[in-house]
Amino acid sequence: MRNLEKYEGIIPAFYACYGENGEIDSDRVKALTRYFIEKGVKGLYVNGSSGECIYQSVADRKQVLEAVMAEAKGKLTIINHVACNNLKDSQELARHSEEWGVDAIAAIPPIYFRLPEYSIADYWNGISAAAPNTDFMIYNIPQLAGVALTPSLYKEMLKNPRVIGVKNSSMPVQDIDTFVSLAGPDYIVFNGPDEQFLGGRLMGARGGIGGTYGAMPELFLTLDDLIAKKELDKARELQAKINLIIGKLVSGHGHMYAVIKEVLRINDGVDIGSVREPLSALTEQDMSIAKEAAEMIRETKQAFSV
Repeated sequence: MRNLEKYEGIIPAFYACYGENGEIDSDRVKALTRYFIEKGVKGLYVNGSSGECIYQSVADRKQVLEAVMAEAKGKLTIINHVACNNLKDSQELARHSEEWGVDAIAAIPPIYFRLPEYSIADYWNGISAAAPNTDFMIYNIPQLAGVALTPSLYKEMLKNPRVIGVKNSSMPVQDIDTFVSLAGPDYIVFNGPDEQFLGGRLMGARGGIGGTYGAMPELFLTLDDLIAKKELDKARELQAKINLIIGKLVSGHGHMYAVIKEVLRINDGVDIGSVREPLSALTEQDMSIAKEAAEMIRETKQAFSV
């Protein structure tokens, strides 16, 4: 049985950090990394959806990882999402990730063309082969990628000895049970949708990777602890409070990540810029939403003695 302990727990999805010119700002990347280290999370999921990777170049994503590793290596578990919409660039990022000593790489399936399962498996295995000494994780997010991880495709990928499991961001919690049952205890499944962290953990997820964790890491750390202690009534209460906060975060004209970045400025003094177009930045009206969300987080932390 392989040791997956370093992946168990709360792993925030890392946000894109831009300067005033809209380009990657390594100093801000490092500042956000230090913020997460101080909060006591288990690790970071870098260059994924929250990192706006689909709107960044290969060079951008290398710059982000290098800045994260400069602060976090040896302190946090680092999973770097390396998928691009072609194998060549994905392999370049995989090799770079291994050179910088990440714990694992991850990848969504190729998007746009509807590919057969064997093409998706070849793509993932090709990425994994470029980092032969690094764990590989499948990222299942069918509502955005347009293709779902099926049991048959997962069984095929389990033939790859570097595969350690799935970051499952599909909405049905039954999918988590399916992937846990197919692979067994030598593999890990992460809960993806933050609104169902409790449900995902109860269905067998051994950790979580989420895009709103960064706005309220203490709340998710507390929720994870309540589940471990089997204080499920209190856990349900906290999950409900978190879901109200998430509802506020997604209620603006600006994209959720733009709102979250403003919340980080308000509550923690962390400035990581705005979002990259075509994601929409905050409007003046959104500022009140960000302030309300920040206050909701503070009140919930106080209510749960965080």
